[in-house]
Amino acid sequence: MAPSHVLKCCQKVLAWVPVAFIALVVAWSYYAYVVELCVFVYLVVFHLSFVMFVWSYGKTIFTSPATPSNEFCLSKADKEQYEKEERPESQQEILRRAAKDLPIYTTTASRAIRYCDRCQLIKPDRCHHCSACDVCVLKMDHHCPWVNNCVGFSNYKFFLLFLMYSLLYCLFVAATVLQYFIKFWTNELPDTHAKFHVLFLFFVAAMFFISILSLFSYHCWLVGKNRSTIETFRAPTFRNGPDKNGFSLGCSKNLREVFGDEKKYWLLPIFTSLGDGCNFPTRLVIMDPEQLAVSSQNEPAKSSVANQSFPTRPLSESQNRLLSSDCQWVETGPEEENVKSGSGFVCCGVSFFSFFFFSFFFFFPFLRPRKALGIGWSGVEENMFHGIKSAC
Repeated sequence: MAPSHVLKCCQKVLAWVPVAFIALVVAWSYYAYVVELCVFVYLVVFHLSFVMFVWSYGKTIFTSPATPSNEFCLSKADKEQYEKEERPESQQEILRRAAKDLPIYTTTASRAIRYCDRCQLIKPDRCHHCSACDVCVLKMDHHCPWVNNCVGFSNYKFFLLFLMYSLLYCLFVAATVLQYFIKFWTNELPDTHAKFHVLFLFFVAAMFFISILSLFSYHCWLVGKNRSTIETFRAPTFRNGPDKNGFSLGCSKNLREVFGDEKKYWLLPIFTSLGDGCNFPTRLVIMDPEQLAVSSQNEPAKSSVANQSFPTRPLSESQNRLLSSDCQWVETGPEEENVKSGSGFVCCGVSFFSFFFFSFFFFFPFLRPRKALGIGWSGVEENMFHGIKSAC
């Protein structure tokens, strides 16, 4: 008992090693850029991207994975009866009876109710058990060692923003350090320890930019298709069989499902995703997705269920149309084109830029221009520095 407990403690400690590594790299990059390089004209944008990157990274790490509600747990009587039964057919009958009023559309590949023996609950759609977190995670995408957390319904938006802001952060650092990196190779920089910060700063920023770019592009594609990483490799099984596009409602709706309806909050690490994580809008097709696409192009007027969508109901009132004998529903209606004004983006950007701009000017007089790299300030920058110092 004691050795296993010690082993679990060691595993929990070691799980934070990748996070500590990223934190050290980010802290060093801040020191190398602000203290060693200290280029005045770049520091405002640098601090803006740095704060948004750290904010979204922290939200991704410390946001707990969303778990199914108690409504998906078996009652005490059903649980005892389930444990006593030895035949899988009888166990499935108990699960079907318990799941008849739940909003479940998907099953296992063998048409069985998705049940987690570890958590002892019926899995909602897109929910999977994470062996690392030892919980069932709603709309689980993957377990990321770099954040030591499961990426799912509760923090998927934060994860996307973390990738985006880290991408912008690395791009900005690499682009602004490039000129000094070139001077390093042409021996135009003074022979001081500061030039090695420039060398490694460029290499680290470029390396992370290339790796994050591919990952961010892949998840942007997933958002457009309304799929998780798990669903990409194993398509969810509906009543009519596996359908990798079963949860896709169109690119615009798929985007709003993750980022919400309020566009002014899209770029902020604030939870705005739609739904409760247990019930998702879906379309149940009656044929192969490719055949449905071909038939809809050739005979668009013959669709008997066009422009029909699932009714929105509270979780307690939702009916299980997968297990019932009701008619099948198809959502193939035209996508809404209700595009709101982009004024929210402008207001949000101006507010944040102003906040960090004045915060930086309050802090900047305590800095001193570095001459270690032979970076001289122009007369305008020198006058701005002394003007800000005297004003503060």
